[in-house]
Amino acid sequence: MKKNRMAVWVGLTLMAMGAAQAASAGGRPDLVIKGLKEGKPHASGELLVKYRDGAAAADRQAVVHGLGAQKLDTVRRSNGRTGEIALLKLPGNMDLSAAVQALSADPAVEYAEPNWTYQHHAVSNDTYSTNGSLWGMYGDAGTPANAYGSQASEAWAAGHTSCGNVVIGVIDEGIYFNHEDLAANIWTNPYDPVDGVDNDGNGYVDDVRGWDFDGNSNNINSGGANDDHGTHVAGTIAGVGGNGKGVAGVCWSGVKLISGKFLGRRGGSTANAIKAIDYFTDLKTRHGLNIVATNNSWGGGGFSQALQDAITRAGNAEILFIAAAGNDAYDNDATASYPSNYPNANVIAVASTTSTGGLSSFSQWGRTTVDLGAPGSGIWSTVPKSSKGQLVSAYASYNGTSMATPHVTGAAALYASTRPGSTAAQIKAAILDATVPTPSLQNKTVTGGRLNASGF
Repeated sequence: MKKNRMAVWVGLTLMAMGAAQAASAGGRPDLVIKGLKEGKPHASGELLVKYRDGAAAADRQAVVHGLGAQKLDTVRRSNGRTGEIALLKLPGNMDLSAAVQALSADPAVEYAEPNWTYQHHAVSNDTYSTNGSLWGMYGDAGTPANAYGSQASEAWAAGHTSCGNVVIGVIDEGIYFNHEDLAANIWTNPYDPVDGVDNDGNGYVDDVRGWDFDGNSNNINSGGANDDHGTHVAGTIAGVGGNGKGVAGVCWSGVKLISGKFLGRRGGSTANAIKAIDYFTDLKTRHGLNIVATNNSWGGGGFSQALQDAITRAGNAEILFIAAAGNDAYDNDATASYPSNYPNANVIAVASTTSTGGLSSFSQWGRTTVDLGAPGSGIWSTVPKSSKGQLVSAYASYNGTSMATPHVTGAAALYASTRPGSTAAQIKAAILDATVPTPSLQNKTVTGGRLNASGF
Protein backbone atom coordinates (compact mmCIF):
# COMPACT_ATOMS: atom_id res chain seq x y z
CA MET A 1 0.00 0.00 0.00
CA LYS A 2 2.85 2.36 0.79
CA LYS A 3 4.26 1.90 -2.71
CA ASN A 4 0.94 2.85 -4.31
CA ARG A 5 0.68 5.88 -2.09
CA MET A 6 4.12 7.09 -3.15
CA ALA A 7 2.91 6.93 -6.76
CA VAL A 8 0.06 9.22 -5.77
CA TRP A 9 2.49 11.79 -4.38
CA VAL A 10 4.40 11.72 -7.67
CA GLY A 11 1.09 12.20 -9.50
CA LEU A 12 0.43 15.20 -7.27
CA THR A 13 3.29 17.09 -8.91
CA LEU A 14 2.93 15.67 -12.38
CA MET A 15 -0.89 16.14 -12.44
CA ALA A 16 -1.11 12.79 -14.22
CA MET A 17 -4.61 11.91 -13.00
CA GLY A 18 -7.74 12.77 -15.01
CA ALA A 19 -10.95 14.15 -13.50
CA ALA A 20 -12.83 10.95 -14.33
CA GLN A 21 -10.43 8.89 -12.23
CA ALA A 22 -10.77 11.33 -9.33
CA ALA A 23 -14.57 11.29 -9.53
CA SER A 24 -14.66 7.51 -9.18
CA ALA A 25 -13.66 7.81 -5.51
CA GLY A 26 -15.83 9.01 -2.62
CA GLY A 27 -17.11 12.58 -2.42
CA ARG A 28 -17.37 14.96 -5.37
CA PRO A 29 -13.88 16.17 -6.31
CA ASP A 30 -15.34 17.65 -9.50
CA LEU A 31 -17.57 20.01 -7.49
CA VAL A 32 -14.78 20.77 -5.05
CA ILE A 33 -12.36 21.76 -7.82
CA LYS A 34 -15.13 23.75 -9.50
CA GLY A 35 -15.57 25.73 -6.27
CA LEU A 36 -11.83 26.43 -6.14
CA LYS A 37 -11.83 27.63 -9.75
CA GLU A 38 -14.76 29.93 -8.94
CA GLY A 39 -12.70 31.47 -6.15
CA LYS A 40 -14.91 30.31 -3.26
CA PRO A 41 -13.23 31.50 -0.04
CA HIS A 42 -11.30 28.93 1.99
CA ALA A 43 -8.59 28.71 4.63
CA SER A 44 -5.23 28.92 2.88
CA GLY A 45 -3.48 25.55 2.60
CA GLU A 46 -5.99 23.69 4.78
CA LEU A 47 -7.49 20.39 3.72
CA LEU A 48 -10.26 18.28 5.25
CA VAL A 49 -9.53 14.59 4.74
CA LYS A 50 -12.16 11.91 5.35
CA TYR A 51 -10.48 8.53 5.74
CA ARG A 52 -12.26 5.40 4.66
CA ASP A 53 -14.00 3.27 7.26
CA GLY A 54 -11.46 0.90 8.78
CA ALA A 55 -8.39 2.86 7.61
CA ALA A 56 -5.57 1.97 9.99
CA ALA A 57 -3.69 4.58 12.00
CA ALA A 58 -0.54 3.75 10.02
CA ASP A 59 -2.37 4.47 6.74
CA ARG A 60 -3.65 7.79 8.06
CA GLN A 61 -0.18 8.75 9.23
CA ALA A 62 1.26 7.80 5.85
CA VAL A 63 -1.13 10.23 4.15
CA VAL A 64 0.04 13.05 6.40
CA HIS A 65 3.72 12.21 5.87
CA GLY A 66 3.28 11.70 2.15
CA LEU A 67 1.85 15.19 1.79
CA GLY A 68 4.43 16.70 4.10
CA ALA A 69 1.42 18.05 5.99
CA GLN A 70 0.74 18.97 9.60
CA LYS A 71 -2.37 17.65 11.34
CA LEU A 72 -4.22 20.61 12.87
CA ASP A 73 -7.32 18.98 14.29
CA THR A 74 -9.56 15.92 14.47
CA VAL A 75 -12.91 17.18 13.22
CA ARG A 76 -14.70 13.87 13.72
CA ARG A 77 -13.17 10.94 15.53
CA SER A 78 -13.20 7.41 14.19
CA ASN A 79 -15.44 5.22 16.32
CA GLY A 80 -14.29 1.91 14.89
CA ARG A 81 -17.06 1.94 12.28
CA THR A 82 -16.73 5.32 10.60
CA GLY A 83 -13.52 6.87 9.30
CA GLU A 84 -11.89 9.88 10.91
CA ILE A 85 -12.18 13.40 9.46
CA ALA A 86 -8.88 15.26 9.92
CA LEU A 87 -7.92 18.86 9.23
CA LEU A 88 -4.46 19.08 7.64
CA LYS A 89 -2.18 22.02 6.84
CA LEU A 90 -0.34 21.53 3.55
CA PRO A 91 3.15 22.80 2.75
CA GLY A 92 3.10 26.30 1.33
CA ASN A 93 4.08 25.29 -2.21
CA MET A 94 1.41 22.61 -2.69
CA ASP A 95 -1.53 23.25 -5.03
CA LEU A 96 -4.83 22.58 -3.26
CA SER A 97 -6.68 21.39 -6.38
CA ALA A 98 -3.91 18.93 -7.16
CA ALA A 99 -3.94 17.61 -3.59
CA VAL A 100 -7.72 17.08 -3.69
CA GLN A 101 -7.50 15.29 -7.02
CA ALA A 102 -4.58 13.09 -5.97
CA LEU A 103 -6.01 12.06 -2.62
CA SER A 104 -9.25 11.02 -4.32
CA ALA A 105 -7.33 8.05 -5.72
CA ASP A 106 -5.67 7.08 -2.44
CA PRO A 107 -7.11 3.78 -1.11
CA ALA A 108 -7.12 5.05 2.49
CA VAL A 109 -9.02 8.26 1.66
CA GLU A 110 -12.75 8.59 0.99
CA TYR A 111 -12.51 12.26 -0.03
CA ALA A 112 -10.53 15.45 0.49
CA GLU A 113 -11.68 19.04 0.21
CA PRO A 114 -10.75 22.61 1.21
CA ASN A 115 -11.74 24.06 4.56
CA TRP A 116 -14.28 26.49 3.05
CA THR A 117 -15.00 29.81 4.75
CA TYR A 118 -18.58 30.97 5.41
CA GLN A 119 -20.09 34.34 6.27
CA HIS A 120 -23.44 35.31 7.74
CA HIS A 121 -26.18 36.39 5.36
CA ALA A 122 -27.11 39.81 6.79
CA VAL A 123 -26.62 43.39 5.64
CA SER A 124 -26.78 45.64 8.38
CA ASN A 125 -46.82 45.61 25.47
CA ASP A 126 -43.29 44.79 23.51
CA THR A 127 -42.14 48.17 22.24
CA TYR A 128 -41.18 47.26 18.69
CA SER A 129 -44.26 45.09 18.29
CA THR A 130 -46.78 47.70 19.40
CA ASN A 131 -45.18 50.64 17.57
CA GLY A 132 -45.46 48.98 14.16
CA SER A 133 -41.76 48.11 13.69
CA LEU A 134 -42.06 44.33 14.01
CA TRP A 135 -43.88 43.78 10.70
CA GLY A 136 -42.32 40.35 10.18
CA MET A 137 -44.41 38.98 13.05
CA TYR A 138 -47.74 40.50 11.95
CA GLY A 139 -50.69 38.86 10.21
CA ASP A 140 -53.83 39.92 8.39
CA ALA A 141 -55.81 40.67 11.52
CA GLY A 142 -54.88 42.42 14.75
CA THR A 143 -53.24 45.75 15.37
CA PRO A 144 -50.79 46.48 13.86
CA ALA A 145 -51.50 44.28 10.81
CA ASN A 146 -49.50 43.31 7.73
CA ALA A 147 -50.68 40.54 5.44
CA TYR A 148 -47.09 39.94 4.30
CA GLY A 149 -45.76 39.19 7.78
CA SER A 150 -45.15 35.65 9.04
CA GLN A 151 -48.66 35.49 10.62
CA ALA A 152 -47.02 34.68 13.97
CA SER A 153 -49.29 37.22 15.67
CA GLU A 154 -52.28 35.17 14.48
CA ALA A 155 -50.87 32.17 16.33
CA TRP A 156 -50.29 34.34 19.42
CA ALA A 157 -53.89 35.59 19.27
CA ALA A 158 -55.04 31.98 19.32
CA GLY A 159 -53.06 31.45 22.54
CA HIS A 160 -50.02 29.81 20.95
CA THR A 161 -47.16 31.79 22.45
CA SER A 162 -45.24 29.02 24.19
CA CYS A 163 -42.99 26.43 22.54
CA GLY A 164 -42.54 24.36 25.65
CA ASN A 165 -40.11 21.41 25.58
CA VAL A 166 -38.71 22.43 22.18
CA VAL A 167 -35.00 23.11 21.71
CA ILE A 168 -33.40 24.99 18.79
CA GLY A 169 -29.74 25.10 17.84
CA VAL A 170 -28.40 28.42 16.57
CA ILE A 171 -25.35 27.73 14.38
CA ASP A 172 -23.99 31.21 13.84
CA GLU A 173 -22.03 33.82 15.75
CA GLY A 174 -22.49 33.65 19.51
CA ILE A 175 -25.49 34.83 21.51
CA TYR A 176 -25.53 37.61 24.11
CA PHE A 177 -27.23 35.29 26.59
CA ASN A 178 -27.78 38.00 29.23
CA HIS A 179 -29.92 40.09 26.89
CA GLU A 180 -33.11 41.26 28.63
CA ASP A 181 -35.24 39.74 25.85
CA LEU A 182 -33.37 36.41 25.59
CA ALA A 183 -32.06 35.31 29.00
CA ALA A 184 -35.22 33.40 29.96
CA ASN A 185 -35.09 31.33 26.77
CA ILE A 186 -31.41 30.29 26.81
CA TRP A 187 -30.71 26.61 27.51
CA THR A 188 -28.77 25.46 30.57
CA ASN A 189 -27.02 22.11 30.16
CA PRO A 190 -28.26 19.63 32.78
CA TYR A 191 -25.69 17.03 31.72
CA ASP A 192 -22.55 19.08 32.32
CA PRO A 193 -22.66 21.42 35.34
CA VAL A 194 -19.96 24.07 35.71
CA ASP A 195 -17.23 22.20 37.60
CA GLY A 196 -14.28 22.06 35.21
CA VAL A 197 -15.09 18.47 34.22
CA ASP A 198 -16.51 17.09 30.97
CA ASN A 199 -19.28 15.24 32.80
CA ASP A 200 -21.19 14.09 29.72
CA GLY A 201 -18.05 13.00 27.85
CA ASN A 202 -18.77 14.89 24.63
CA GLY A 203 -15.34 16.53 24.55
CA TYR A 204 -16.55 19.97 25.67
CA VAL A 205 -15.92 20.99 29.28
CA ASP A 206 -18.78 22.91 30.94
CA ASP A 207 -20.71 23.56 27.74
CA VAL A 208 -23.41 25.13 29.86
CA ARG A 209 -25.16 27.13 27.09
CA GLY A 210 -23.54 25.52 24.05
CA TRP A 211 -20.03 25.88 22.65
CA ASP A 212 -17.80 28.36 20.82
CA PHE A 213 -16.22 26.19 18.11
CA ASP A 214 -14.36 29.16 16.66
CA GLY A 215 -12.61 30.00 19.94
CA ASN A 216 -12.80 26.49 21.47
CA SER A 217 -14.39 27.67 24.71
CA ASN A 218 -17.67 27.48 26.59
CA ASN A 219 -18.20 31.25 26.28
CA ILE A 220 -20.89 31.57 23.62
CA ASN A 221 -20.59 35.37 23.73
CA SER A 222 -16.82 35.52 23.31
CA GLY A 223 -17.30 38.07 20.52
CA GLY A 224 -18.99 40.56 22.83
CA ALA A 225 -20.78 43.26 20.83
CA ASN A 226 -19.55 41.59 17.63
CA ASP A 227 -21.92 38.68 18.25
CA ASP A 228 -24.77 40.87 16.98
CA HIS A 229 -25.77 38.63 14.06
CA GLY A 230 -26.23 35.49 16.17
CA THR A 231 -28.06 37.48 18.84
CA HIS A 232 -30.33 39.07 16.20
CA VAL A 233 -31.22 35.65 14.80
CA ALA A 234 -31.91 34.36 18.32
CA GLY A 235 -34.34 37.20 19.05
CA THR A 236 -36.45 36.45 15.99
CA ILE A 237 -36.79 32.82 17.05
CA ALA A 238 -37.28 33.30 20.77
CA GLY A 239 -37.35 36.91 21.94
CA VAL A 240 -39.36 36.93 25.19
CA GLY A 241 -42.89 38.17 24.52
CA GLY A 242 -45.39 39.89 26.76
CA ASN A 243 -42.74 41.52 28.94
CA GLY A 244 -43.40 45.09 27.86
CA LYS A 245 -39.99 45.65 26.31
CA GLY A 246 -38.10 45.19 23.09
CA VAL A 247 -39.27 42.57 20.60
CA ALA A 248 -41.17 39.30 20.59
CA GLY A 249 -39.87 36.20 18.83
CA VAL A 250 -42.04 33.68 17.02
CA CYS A 251 -41.83 31.62 20.24
CA TRP A 252 -42.39 33.80 23.31
CA SER A 253 -41.53 31.26 26.00
CA GLY A 254 -40.81 27.63 26.75
CA VAL A 255 -38.40 27.20 23.85
CA LYS A 256 -34.71 26.90 24.67
CA LEU A 257 -31.86 28.09 22.46
CA ILE A 258 -28.44 26.43 22.35
CA SER A 259 -25.55 28.26 20.72
CA GLY A 260 -23.23 26.52 18.27
CA LYS A 261 -20.93 29.48 17.65
CA PHE A 262 -18.66 28.89 14.66
CA LEU A 263 -18.66 32.29 12.94
CA GLY A 264 -15.91 34.57 14.21
CA ARG A 265 -14.53 37.90 13.01
CA ARG A 266 -13.04 36.26 9.92
CA GLY A 267 -16.07 34.10 9.18
CA GLY A 268 -16.38 30.39 9.91
CA SER A 269 -14.78 27.21 8.61
CA THR A 270 -16.22 23.97 7.28
CA ALA A 271 -14.40 22.10 10.04
CA ASN A 272 -16.10 24.12 12.78
CA ALA A 273 -19.50 24.00 11.05
CA ILE A 274 -19.29 20.19 11.04
CA LYS A 275 -18.39 20.17 14.73
CA ALA A 276 -21.35 22.42 15.53
CA ILE A 277 -23.85 20.28 13.60
CA ASP A 278 -22.53 17.06 15.15
CA TYR A 279 -22.68 18.67 18.60
CA PHE A 280 -26.46 19.05 18.29
CA THR A 281 -26.89 15.61 16.78
CA ASP A 282 -25.00 14.10 19.71
CA LEU A 283 -27.10 16.01 22.27
CA LYS A 284 -30.25 14.60 20.71
CA THR A 285 -29.14 11.03 20.09
CA ARG A 286 -27.39 10.50 23.43
CA HIS A 287 -29.62 12.49 25.76
CA GLY A 288 -32.98 12.54 23.98
CA LEU A 289 -32.99 16.34 23.97
CA ASN A 290 -35.89 17.54 21.82
CA ILE A 291 -33.81 19.45 19.27
CA VAL A 292 -36.24 20.12 16.43
CA ALA A 293 -34.08 22.26 14.14
CA THR A 294 -30.90 24.23 13.73
CA ASN A 295 -30.94 27.74 12.27
CA ASN A 296 -28.24 28.32 9.66
CA SER A 297 -28.12 31.93 8.48
CA TRP A 298 -24.77 31.62 6.69
CA GLY A 299 -23.12 30.46 3.48
CA GLY A 300 -20.51 31.23 0.85
CA GLY A 301 -18.27 28.17 0.59
CA GLY A 302 -18.07 25.55 -2.13
CA PHE A 303 -19.46 22.01 -2.12
CA SER A 304 -18.39 19.95 0.89
CA GLN A 305 -19.13 16.24 1.17
CA ALA A 306 -18.09 16.38 4.83
CA LEU A 307 -20.61 19.14 5.58
CA GLN A 308 -23.37 17.37 3.66
CA ASP A 309 -22.64 14.17 5.59
CA ALA A 310 -23.00 16.09 8.88
CA ILE A 311 -26.38 17.43 7.69
CA THR A 312 -27.35 13.85 6.83
CA ARG A 313 -26.46 12.71 10.35
CA ALA A 314 -28.65 15.50 11.74
CA GLY A 315 -31.48 14.41 9.45
CA ASN A 316 -31.15 10.83 10.67
CA ALA A 317 -31.67 12.24 14.17
CA GLU A 318 -34.84 14.08 12.97
CA ILE A 319 -33.25 17.54 13.11
CA LEU A 320 -34.23 20.07 10.44
CA PHE A 321 -31.46 22.17 8.89
CA ILE A 322 -33.07 25.53 8.07
CA ALA A 323 -30.78 27.61 5.86
CA ALA A 324 -30.56 31.07 4.29
CA ALA A 325 -30.75 31.10 0.48
CA GLY A 326 -28.12 33.87 0.20
CA ASN A 327 -27.91 37.62 -0.44
CA ASP A 328 -26.32 37.91 -3.88
CA ALA A 329 -29.54 38.14 -5.93
CA TYR A 330 -29.00 35.17 -8.22
CA ASP A 331 -30.77 31.94 -9.15
CA ASN A 332 -29.60 29.05 -6.95
CA ASP A 333 -30.89 26.60 -9.56
CA ALA A 334 -28.24 27.92 -11.95
CA THR A 335 -25.41 28.52 -9.45
CA ALA A 336 -25.42 26.43 -6.29
CA SER A 337 -25.28 28.25 -2.94
CA TYR A 338 -24.17 26.14 0.01
CA PRO A 339 -25.33 25.00 2.50
CA SER A 340 -28.91 25.83 1.40
CA ASN A 341 -28.46 23.95 -1.91
CA TYR A 342 -27.69 20.56 -0.37
CA PRO A 343 -30.49 18.22 -1.52
CA ASN A 344 -30.91 16.57 1.88
CA ALA A 345 -34.54 15.98 2.83
CA ASN A 346 -34.10 17.80 6.16
CA VAL A 347 -32.97 21.09 4.54
CA ILE A 348 -35.39 24.02 4.24
CA ALA A 349 -34.00 26.88 2.12
CA VAL A 350 -35.40 30.35 2.77
CA ALA A 351 -35.61 33.47 0.58
CA SER A 352 -36.29 36.98 1.89
CA THR A 353 -39.43 39.05 1.34
CA THR A 354 -40.32 42.70 1.97
CA SER A 355 -43.15 44.26 3.95
CA THR A 356 -45.11 44.73 0.71
CA GLY A 357 -44.77 41.13 -0.41
CA GLY A 358 -41.91 41.48 -2.88
CA LEU A 359 -38.80 39.36 -3.15
CA SER A 360 -36.11 41.39 -1.39
CA SER A 361 -33.74 42.97 -3.91
CA PHE A 362 -30.74 41.13 -2.42
CA SER A 363 -32.39 37.72 -2.01
CA GLN A 364 -31.36 34.67 -3.97
CA TRP A 365 -34.09 32.40 -5.29
CA GLY A 366 -34.52 29.02 -6.96
CA ARG A 367 -37.60 27.36 -8.36
CA THR A 368 -36.31 23.91 -7.39
CA THR A 369 -33.76 24.75 -4.68
CA VAL A 370 -35.33 27.46 -2.47
CA ASP A 371 -38.44 26.34 -0.60
CA LEU A 372 -40.26 29.48 0.51
CA GLY A 373 -39.99 33.15 1.38
CA ALA A 374 -40.17 34.80 4.82
CA PRO A 375 -39.77 38.36 6.16
CA GLY A 376 -36.15 39.51 5.80
CA SER A 377 -36.12 43.24 5.00
CA GLY A 378 -36.13 45.75 7.85
CA ILE A 379 -36.30 43.18 10.67
CA TRP A 380 -35.92 44.44 14.23
CA SER A 381 -34.44 42.11 16.82
CA THR A 382 -32.09 41.77 19.76
CA VAL A 383 -28.40 42.78 19.66
CA PRO A 384 -25.65 43.44 22.22
CA LYS A 385 -24.22 46.94 22.52
CA SER A 386 -21.08 48.15 24.25
CA SER A 387 -21.66 51.01 26.66
CA LYS A 388 -18.91 52.34 28.93
CA GLY A 389 -17.00 49.09 28.57
CA GLN A 390 -20.00 46.93 29.43
CA LEU A 391 -22.39 44.93 27.25
CA VAL A 392 -25.99 46.09 27.40
CA SER A 393 -29.24 44.99 25.77
CA ALA A 394 -30.11 46.78 22.55
CA TYR A 395 -32.19 46.40 19.37
CA ALA A 396 -31.43 46.92 15.69
CA SER A 397 -32.98 46.51 12.25
CA TYR A 398 -31.12 44.26 9.79
CA ASN A 399 -31.80 42.99 6.28
CA GLY A 400 -30.96 39.59 4.83
CA THR A 401 -31.99 36.03 4.18
CA SER A 402 -30.31 35.61 7.58
CA MET A 403 -33.28 37.46 9.05
CA ALA A 404 -35.85 35.48 7.04
CA THR A 405 -34.51 32.09 8.11
CA PRO A 406 -35.22 32.37 11.89
CA HIS A 407 -38.87 33.20 11.16
CA VAL A 408 -39.12 29.73 9.60
CA THR A 409 -37.13 28.13 12.42
CA GLY A 410 -39.50 29.71 14.94
CA ALA A 411 -42.45 28.32 12.98
CA ALA A 412 -40.90 24.83 13.14
CA ALA A 413 -40.70 25.18 16.92
CA LEU A 414 -44.34 26.36 17.09
CA TYR A 415 -45.50 23.33 15.13
CA ALA A 416 -43.42 20.84 17.12
CA SER A 417 -44.55 22.23 20.48
CA THR A 418 -48.18 21.18 19.92
CA ARG A 419 -47.37 17.94 18.11
CA PRO A 420 -44.82 16.04 20.20
CA GLY A 421 -43.02 13.30 18.33
CA SER A 422 -43.40 14.89 14.91
CA THR A 423 -40.72 13.86 12.45
CA ALA A 424 -38.56 16.35 10.60
CA ALA A 425 -40.39 15.39 7.40
CA GLN A 426 -43.78 16.08 8.97
CA ILE A 427 -42.69 19.50 10.26
CA LYS A 428 -41.17 20.46 6.93
CA ALA A 429 -44.27 19.33 5.03
CA ALA A 430 -46.56 21.29 7.37
CA ILE A 431 -44.54 24.50 6.90
CA LEU A 432 -44.38 24.18 3.11
CA ASP A 433 -48.03 23.13 2.76
CA ALA A 434 -49.18 26.16 4.77
CA THR A 435 -47.43 28.77 2.63
CA VAL A 436 -49.48 31.63 1.18
CA PRO A 437 -49.22 31.93 -2.63
CA THR A 438 -47.27 35.11 -3.43
CA PRO A 439 -46.80 36.57 -6.93
CA SER A 440 -43.18 37.61 -6.33
CA LEU A 441 -42.31 34.02 -5.34
CA GLN A 442 -44.08 32.23 -8.20
CA ASN A 443 -41.48 30.33 -10.24
CA LYS A 444 -38.87 31.62 -7.76
CA THR A 445 -39.41 29.07 -4.96
CA VAL A 446 -40.57 25.46 -4.66
CA THR A 447 -43.87 26.44 -3.03
CA GLY A 448 -44.34 29.78 -4.78
CA GLY A 449 -45.37 31.13 -1.38
CA ARG A 450 -44.42 32.83 1.87
CA LEU A 451 -44.37 31.62 5.44
CA ASN A 452 -47.65 31.26 7.34
CA ALA A 453 -46.79 30.46 10.95
CA SER A 454 -50.47 30.22 11.92
CA GLY A 455 -51.46 27.89 9.11
CA PHE A 456 -51.09 24.60 10.96
